[in-house]
Amino acid sequence: MDSETPPFLQTPRLRLRDCVQADLDRLLALDNDPGVKRFIDGGVPAAPGTFRAEVLPRLLGRGFWAAEERSTGEWLGWFELRPLNDAGWEVVELGYRLHRAVWGRGYATEGARALVSKAFTELGTERVTANTMTVNTGSRRVLEKAGLTYLRTYFEDWPEVIEGSERGDVEYGLTREEWRRTAGE
Repeated sequence: MDSETPPFLQTPRLRLRDCVQADLDRLLALDNDPGVKRFIDGGVPAAPGTFRAEVLPRLLGRGFWAAEERSTGEWLGWFELRPLNDAGWEVVELGYRLHRAVWGRGYATEGARALVSKAFTELGTERVTANTMTVNTGSRRVLEKAGLTYLRTYFEDWPEVIEGSERGDVEYGLTREEWRRTAGE
């Protein structure tokens, strides 16, 4: 556990904190797991130099949070609650990437729900958005459990054609008003 980095958010089982340079090897290993990246780039391994130069600066930036298991300090992956503009937290994108060894344990749902709540109660967010491949049913279920609803299916020209891309991508969203109605606020 990186006890030097204060938590951005804690849940009963999770501690979310800033990603730091010391997370480099863990972040790279996560990006090199073909199962984790199946719906992102078909599982193509990340080249260490490219990862350091292009991906790491983004993960060390605003809106990305390393996820640790609170009781053990085990590094689980990362969550994203990233503002889509420099002005503030009005519209944020929700995302996550966790080790396959912890899939199915509810960590993604727990973290996503807590981030949505924090966005609307503390950060002044008006809308949370998320995107995934149409065929990524696991992530779609997590987004729905976090309160987001399906908005549309869309098609883009991605550099890599991967299995399932012919079915497009889906956008999910949730506004502050919708969250208030469903959260009983």
